[in-house]
Amino acid sequence: MSELIPDSHRDLIDGPVLVSFATTMPDGQPQMSVIWCNSDSTHVLINTARGRQKDKNIARDPRVTLLAIDPNDPYRFIEVRGTVVEVTEEGAVDHIGELARIYTGNPGYYGYVATAEQRHLETRLLCRIKPTKVRVSD
Repeated sequence: MSELIPDSHRDLIDGPVLVSFATTMPDGQPQMSVIWCNSDSTHVLINTARGRQKDKNIARDPRVTLLAIDPNDPYRFIEVRGTVVEVTEEGAVDHIGELARIYTGNPGYYGYVATAEQRHLETRLLCRIKPTKVRVSD
């Protein structure tokens, strides 16, 4: 059964809190990235580009973990363990633009956070994570 993000900690998932994101390397070692994320009603949403280590690791093993710590209270956090249930190009460019607005206040990602030219050099991916275990602390 999927666990839901509690309303009490949704602000840590929906940003602008930087999140530690863990995947598993081929040799079993954890691989961590600092990411932006947000959520819909049932999934945590992250964004990456095709060919990055996160993309490769997720394709091989979709089990992931993310940890968001409240920047104003380090004892308030949420850990979400889950499975990436979808990786799609559809809506991914719009999603990274939405995350850029949330996290930086810029009107978009390309031309603001990344160069406009970068848009043509990478393929964005939207990843939907179904939470399987959620742990919170106040």
